Amino acid sequence: MSIARLRLFQLVSPALPVGGFSYSEGLEVLVQAGELTDADGVAHWLEAELQRGALAIEAAALPRLMQALTRWRETPDGGAWQEVLDLDGWLLAQREAAELRAQQRQMGRSLLQLLSDLGLPLPGGRSPKLAWPAAWAWAGLALEIAPQELVEAYLYGWIATQLSAAVRLVPLGPTEAQRLQLALAPSITSRAAVLTDADPHTLWNGGVGAGMAQLGHAELYSRLFRS
Repeated sequence: MSIARLRLFQLVSPALPVGGFSYSEGLEVLVQAGELTDADGVAHWLEAELQRGALAIEAAALPRLMQALTRWRETPDGGAWQEVLDLDGWLLAQREAAELRAQQRQMGRSLLQLLSDLGLPLPGGRSPKLAWPAAWAWAGLALEIAPQELVEAYLYGWIATQLSAAVRLVPLGPTEAQRLQLALAPSITSRAAVLTDADPHTLWNGGVGAGMAQLGHAELYSRLFRS
């Protein structure tokens, strides 16, 4: 097994200290509204987000972010850093809810700080202010992970985090959650193959229900999660 693959396992580990466990990304709203009540509902929700959600746009942007970060690392005085910042801001704008934007910023900051502490800081003394997808792209570049594998891991990690939230919210038993994660593996692989070569600017976000749920989270009377 390659070192890069082991590094990828570390990147998707639930032990990664970036705080992903504290967010439900609207799942809590849907459960409280009675729209997600069982494993089948969760499966349909996850599959829909894989195919039509903002998640797919972020995943498709990862190879482009890696390319821009590579150019910037090689030529710091070029325009590649601005390209990174532009794409980072554009991806943030895809998230309607302030809680989701705060989540993306917090997780990105935490990941970049972790990488810096591990001896893999952003070059040129840049302050770690990139959001989650751009920070994930830098992690892939710094850890020498191939773009398609990084895209797969991004999708896989999102599914795993959502299932972790579903175990506490739906409720969904841990065995059933693992069954869903296993069943979604072919969709993750096939979607990653498409998104790796896709232009994120040509994709569309059909996750209207997700956006509405995420916007509604701040108005819940009681909450377990931060989004």
